[in-house]
Amino acid sequence: MSMIRDLRAVVRPARTSLRKDSGAYDTTRDPATPSAVVDCAVYRDGRRLETDKPLTPHEAMRQVRRDGGFVWIGLHEPTEAEFSGIAGEFGLHPLAVEDAVQAHQRPKLERYDDSLFTVFKTIHYVEHDELTANSEVVETGEVMCFTGRDFFITVRHGGQGSLRALRHRLQDDPELLAKGPSAVLHAIADHVVDGYIAVADAVQDDIDEVETEVFSPGRKGTPRGTDAGRIYQLKREVLEFKRAVSPLLRPMQLLSERPMRLIDPDIQKYFRDVADHVARVHEQVIGFDELLNSILQANLAQASVAQNEDMRKITSWAAIIAVPTMVCGVYGMNFDYMPETHWKYGYPVILSVTVAICLGIHRTLKRNGWL
Repeated sequence: MSMIRDLRAVVRPARTSLRKDSGAYDTTRDPATPSAVVDCAVYRDGRRLETDKPLTPHEAMRQVRRDGGFVWIGLHEPTEAEFSGIAGEFGLHPLAVEDAVQAHQRPKLERYDDSLFTVFKTIHYVEHDELTANSEVVETGEVMCFTGRDFFITVRHGGQGSLRALRHRLQDDPELLAKGPSAVLHAIADHVVDGYIAVADAVQDDIDEVETEVFSPGRKGTPRGTDAGRIYQLKREVLEFKRAVSPLLRPMQLLSERPMRLIDPDIQKYFRDVADHVARVHEQVIGFDELLNSILQANLAQASVAQNEDMRKITSWAAIIAVPTMVCGVYGMNFDYMPETHWKYGYPVILSVTVAICLGIHRTLKRNGWL
């Protein structure tokens, strides 16, 4: 049971809202580092072996093959030339290497002879003072993991999803790291999915704000169509979120349900928790999409109703104005024998009748809700 508590403490630290804490996403390659290798270390019995100088992947793997343990190599946006030597050293499959270098992959899990290749999409919530039709709500990155019997390689693309803090937390728990590369794979999966949960909470706030504004009564002075643009932009960002979450359901289910020789049995059961959280976020994202559809339809319906109201008012006033227009048109004709033209009360009578007819039409239209 102590191992269970330690596992949860390491891979799931106290969550904070992405609105307040962006530290989990702020580290990219060190400008002083001349290569794509961000970190390379050997772990034996759950502890990192300290060295006088940074190890190369070749030196680290030679130590592992001689004395045991496993090597964890972290890379950030490597070129084909930078990654080819590492791929050859660890016998990585060419197809997986090509995906890791080119990036822009959907989340997936692929099994090769001596390794597992896993792709995760990282999501970062973009802070904004006000949601507009051009606001960027989420940014995506990628973390690709090669899991072997005695090695673990991470390849990151994009400025989000740094694993430096996660590596330090794992190093503080030797009992967990002693489980090998599969413990690192679970920690990364849980770390990425916890990021999804925080982003989902932040996106929910944006959707609630838009929903409140759309259905708020008496919002005068707001140009029509602005809400539709904001809703559509938010819907596009939710679609990007959905592309990161939905394909990850099946890989997490496979890791939690199907025995794999590269995954420690003590670690595998905890992938069920990750799979449950992915399913929960997936349901949230689907709900976001459906809710935004409903809000967009309601907004368009409101615009249509407003236009109908305007047309009804215009038509009503046109009907009222038609009466004096007709009377003036008739009596504006230049005939000698026009009724009441030579009667001294003709003008006030005709004017009174015209006003009475207009008032009657106005009262009738207003009673029917047209004015």
